[in-house]
Formats: sequence, C-alpha cells, structure tokens
Amino acid sequence: MTNILKISAAAAAPALGATPAAAQQVSPDSQARATARIVKPLSLYWVQDLDLGSILLGPGTWTGAVVGIASDGTFDCANTNVTCTGDVSEAQYRVTGTNNQDVTINAHDVVLSNPNTTPASTLTLVVDNPGTINLSNSGASGYTFGLGGSIAVNSTTPDGTYSGTFDVTVEY
Repeated sequence: MTNILKISAAAAAPALGATPAAAQQVSPDSQARATARIVKPLSLYWVQDLDLGSILLGPGTWTGAVVGIASDGTFDCANTNVTCTGDVSEAQYRVTGTNNQDVTINAHDVVLSNPNTTPASTLTLVVDNPGTINLSNSGASGYTFGLGGSIAVNSTTPDGTYSGTFDVTVEY
C-alpha cells in the first residue's frame, strides 16, 4: 500500500503544476495611467535698474529716515527729515518659461556702497520682492516683475552716490 501512495502522489504533482491559473481581467476604469509634464527652462532678463532719485538730508540730528520704492513702483519718501527729488523706478526683470507655472523669485538684500568716502560707506537696500508669480504667457513676452527696496538714512549719512547689484534667481 505504501507503493501505491507514492505513485499516486508523484502522478498528481505534475498534473497540478501544469494547470494554469485563471487570468483575471482588469476593468478599464481601474487601470493605472502614466503621464509626464515637460517644462521649458526658465530664462531671466534684466529690464530696468532701481533708482531712488536724490535724497536731500534735512538739518539737525536724527536717525532712521526710510526712503523706498515698492515692487509695484509705489514710491515712499514721507519722512520730514528728507526731501526726495528726481526720477525714481523699481528694478524690473522679465522671466520666460512654461505657461501657467508658478515661479519663485529669490532676491536678497543689496549692499549699496559709496566708494568716495574713506572708509567706503554702505547702506542696506531691503528688497521688496513679489515672491511668487504665475507665468500666464510662455511666449516671447514672458512676465515682467518689479523688485523694490528701501534704505534708512541718518543725518550723518555721508553724501555721494551709493550703488550695488541685485542677486536674483528664479525657479519653478
């Protein structure tokens, strides 16, 4: 009887291994999809410099008179210790890339130097940055955005022309 069991088990094993499992169909609404979004590289172009015009310091001893221009071009010279004259403008850059993508603008504060003083005098331009913009047009025109900034002057701020450069980057 032992021989019969061995033969029966050996004969059944190949039969079970040769029988394929029934294939299951996946319904069309539960199938995975694959997608890929291609975006153009960003390009950044300088359009216009920031200019706070001429700032006339008033008499007396005082500190912290703020003069600035917002990223939208709104100028502020409301402190009674200074008088502002001349043409003013916010810095402007144009960015191009892929339609309807949000772009983050990175711009750090700018050190403005007056090399005609000994030692060289500096002012910090605190940058007014729009932060994020949406590229509603990826054509040649792109999107032009402004960068503003403000400085604080004192009655002892040395006279002369102060200048510096923006460090601006953009990323999706």
